[in-house]
Amino acid sequence: MSKKNRDIVYIKDLQIKTIIGIYDWERKIKQTVSIDIEMATNIAKAAASENIEDTINYKAVGKRIIQFVEDSSYQLVETMAEKVAQIILDEFAVPWLRLRISKPGALRSSKDVGLVIERERK
Repeated sequence: MSKKNRDIVYIKDLQIKTIIGIYDWERKIKQTVSIDIEMATNIAKAAASENIEDTINYKAVGKRIIQFVEDSSYQLVETMAEKVAQIILDEFAVPWLRLRISKPGALRSSKDVGLVIERERK
């Protein structure tokens, strides 16, 4: 899918409580992570059919990611990002995605910290 004709279905600021972090205190409490997902698709078929099966069902993606992240326990945001990206690519047949995961309040004097990755389905 070329970038010229890439449509994006997105989820912004999906807030999920999970165990994340390297410090002992972080392993004992649930912290909030914020996730933004941009998923490449072509909306033309869905626009013509008005059938959710012809596009990315963002509600289904959101529910799956919430369930996965709530049940997870990672030390690094990097690990979580790779796992979440792989789920979306594999289970929802997304050809390309951009994923942003942040930990609000993790660094004093900063709104949030995190990372952004882009992945393509192989």
